[in-house]
Amino acid sequence: MTFNQVIESAKDLNPQERALLAHCLISSLETQQENNAEDAWAEVAEKRYQELVSGKVEAVSWDDIKKEVLS
Repeated sequence: MTFNQVIESAKDLNPQERALLAHCLISSLETQQENNAEDAWAEVAEKRYQELVSGKVEAVSWDDIKKEVLS
């Protein structure tokens, strides 16, 4: 079935069925993006943790960050 055929077929659905179809399609996109985002954040967190543990970077307190931003 082509994209245009899918769209035309979807027009034959009642409003509740179209809403469910839309929800399912959007949910399928969000799940993929969430999984990719979660993996990316885990990678960043691990890298930053290793930098702290190794001494490559030094932790900065939230108070110091606020002072720097406000000055």
